[in-house]
Amino acid sequence: MRGVGGPLLCIGDLLSDVGESDAGGDQLPSHPINTPSPDYNSSLQPSDLNKLFQEKYEQLNKALAGTDHSWTHLTLELCTALETANKLVHSTNSNVGMLKDKVEELCEVINRRDATIEAAKAFEGSPKQPESS
Repeated sequence: MRGVGGPLLCIGDLLSDVGESDAGGDQLPSHPINTPSPDYNSSLQPSDLNKLFQEKYEQLNKALAGTDHSWTHLTLELCTALETANKLVHSTNSNVGMLKDKVEELCEVINRRDATIEAAKAFEGSPKQPESS
């Protein structure tokens, strides 16, 4: 039986709503749905990510196991944690790419330095030519 009005009261309501929207076709909403979410980006450290995800996951499991209706909010928080992880991975990949470019530039500078040192040694070791007057 489906709940009438108000917030979602059970998982069955959510699944029913999802089933109804899927039955209408594969249309995407015309605008993205913005959900309120805590700002994890401001203080998140990569080492905290696993802990954050684990906490949200455990809270969600407790809510689903009991009669607590906070599972909808906890699901959004878990999704937000996953989105933050995704942004962190993309940021890390971008930073690794920039670091790789900088290392390649540094290698080129070192190679030029080594070539200059070798040329200076060769010049220093060459016999001196008498100056013509």
